[in-house]
Amino acid sequence: MKNYETVFILNPVLSEDQAKDTVEKFVKILTKAKADVINVEKWGLKRMAYAIQNKSTGFYNLIEFTTTSSDLVNTLETEFRRDESVMRFLTTVLDKHAVIYNARRRKGEFNRNKKQNTRKEEVAA
Repeated sequence: MKNYETVFILNPVLSEDQAKDTVEKFVKILTKAKADVINVEKWGLKRMAYAIQNKSTGFYNLIEFTTTSSDLVNTLETEFRRDESVMRFLTTVLDKHAVIYNARRRKGEFNRNKKQNTRKEEVAA
């Protein structure tokens, strides 16, 4: 079983509901193909480093999943290409170190605000 991570950018013209429905559509494609969806993150509307299709912002999304089927990635990327609301996408295979890092990130171990708050409490005491 391989671990994958896909990040995709949706058109900023979409409403929040339309963006949410589009993400759910891709999650359904994965679950229908018997993939285990580990994590879905909606990073929200972010500024891009360069304009894509004359747009400078986009809705960033991340989906982590595991599957035994190598054809599923091709199917998912075909659906990304067919959907006009997807501006860019990237799917990568995760190695064991990336899987551990993502698990720690989901738990919030790398949250800067949490570290800053504990430092402030230490200084105040």
